[in-house]
Amino acid sequence: MTYFPKPPFDRQRPLTPPGRDADMDPRPDYGEAHYRGSDRLSGRKAIITGADSGIGRAVALAFAREGADVLVSYYDEHEDARETCRLVESAGRTAIPLPGDVKDPKHCRAIVDRAVEAFGQVDVLVNNAAHQKTFANPEEISDEEWEVTFATNIHAMFYLVKAALPHMKAGGTIINTTSVNADTPSPQLLAYATTKGAIQNFTGGLAQMLAEREIRVNCVAPGPVWTPLIPSTMPEEKMRQFGTQVPMKRPGQPCELAPVYVLLASPESSYVSGATIAVTGGKPIL
Repeated sequence: MTYFPKPPFDRQRPLTPPGRDADMDPRPDYGEAHYRGSDRLSGRKAIITGADSGIGRAVALAFAREGADVLVSYYDEHEDARETCRLVESAGRTAIPLPGDVKDPKHCRAIVDRAVEAFGQVDVLVNNAAHQKTFANPEEISDEEWEVTFATNIHAMFYLVKAALPHMKAGGTIINTTSVNADTPSPQLLAYATTKGAIQNFTGGLAQMLAEREIRVNCVAPGPVWTPLIPSTMPEEKMRQFGTQVPMKRPGQPCELAPVYVLLASPESSYVSGATIAVTGGKPIL
């Protein structure tokens, strides 16, 4: 059994959102040393947004070790994205890095165009890129901050799905990252939590729309997960105790999320669509 770190965590270096993997202590566990694939995604072609670090990197690594080629979509964290690509390529698969801003509908279409150019098709779309900041009251949330959160977390999903669908065949899968905040919103994460509720609703409606096309749509609801976004967006006192709010009394590691994405991307979950899979360290969702 792998034992993962528990709080309290030490003071982190000053991080600018969305943070860098190399600046974290302890470093997140992406499954490099222990994820073993078994060809569950052999020959599949995947797009993963927010794949430079955090959950996105762990999913990219797992997908590659299961036999998938991956387009690594990220904002501007070039060093982290290079490491994700290295992990994909070390598994013998193709990694296509593509920086850019998913808030821009044109870039979302460019992501899909690049994947189709490189792979010829899209089998799996993982909408994982996210933006969050903490605020004590609504008056602190600027109009721009509200709009950025929605544009990154939910609008981009619509743009990417619309662009990808013409290139997805029966058996394709869409996996959206929501959050435990969709059901039990943290008041300090008002904008973020609101978008996560929207993602869950979007997933349920889209799954019904695409059922006759045999394209499945699901979402994963993480609880607290130790990623660069956490120390770069949370007050130090909350970061030091991050994860103590769930029954396991620790944050999840990105590698603990990846197997759920693999399951939802594989034919093994052929009757699962419109579902929310909770990975929350024991905290129930509604």
